[in-house]
Amino acid sequence: MTGPRELPVLRTLDEVADLVRRTPCLFVRWSHGPDADRELSESRDALTGIRMSGLSANPLDVEPWWEDRPVELWVARRLYDYSHLPRDKGEGVRPWILRGRVQGRGPDNEPLVGDVDPVGWIDDRVIEDAVSAVVEQAGPWGPMRRAET
Repeated sequence: MTGPRELPVLRTLDEVADLVRRTPCLFVRWSHGPDADRELSESRDALTGIRMSGLSANPLDVEPWWEDRPVELWVARRLYDYSHLPRDKGEGVRPWILRGRVQGRGPDNEPLVGDVDPVGWIDDRVIEDAVSAVVEQAGPWGPMRRAET
């Protein structure tokens, strides 16, 4: 991971979508941030405690099957699906964007990313806008952490 530096803050869903359009190999990570993760350099499986081969993150690259649908909605979905993590992981956990290289897969098939280059923080307002964008969709959509039915 590159050395400490002040990261820009992405303040709108449009700003994040523009970044995703222009930049390949982006991921979102929910943690205490690049400085805290620099010492870590790898994630641990929450169930077993086993060290994994990189930082657990979620890809932001738009998949071909998304076709010509709005990138803003793609990004909203990617952020919405994991927006429960700050509540689950505790105070100070925030989303941030990074570039990196997939080095493996975690137990939930999430990418484990190495050669991490921090890109920017995602403002809380972006998450609020992502939730709103998803709620406005016609189909039954829910976060990855779905309630028991």
